[in-house]
Amino acid sequence: MLYEVRHYHVDPAVFADFRRWAAAEGIPYLKAALDVVGFWYATADAPEGTGTPDPLGPPNVTWIIRWADMAERRRRLPEVLGSAEWQRIFATVPGGRASYRRTASRFAEQLG
Repeated sequence: MLYEVRHYHVDPAVFADFRRWAAAEGIPYLKAALDVVGFWYATADAPEGTGTPDPLGPPNVTWIIRWADMAERRRRLPEVLGSAEWQRIFATVPGGRASYRRTASRFAEQLG
């Protein structure tokens, strides 16, 4: 089993609208199309951490997708994100593509 941990730095100026859009539009579609473990949004609580700070700060959106393996991910994710339905939904994301200041995916296997 492979887990894809996706981190987003969404523009704080549209973050509240992004959360509403994601809850109403994005998440329902993605959960129906993919094996989504969950979606998480940053709270107003101050983040904690050590080391060199990132100029953007920590990600404010994280979500995880479960895959059988990388081959499934390479096949399915482009199908889902390239679908006409997702393109229609994503066209309404607050702030457009520019609202995503940074995205990153990390792949992990579960311990224990």
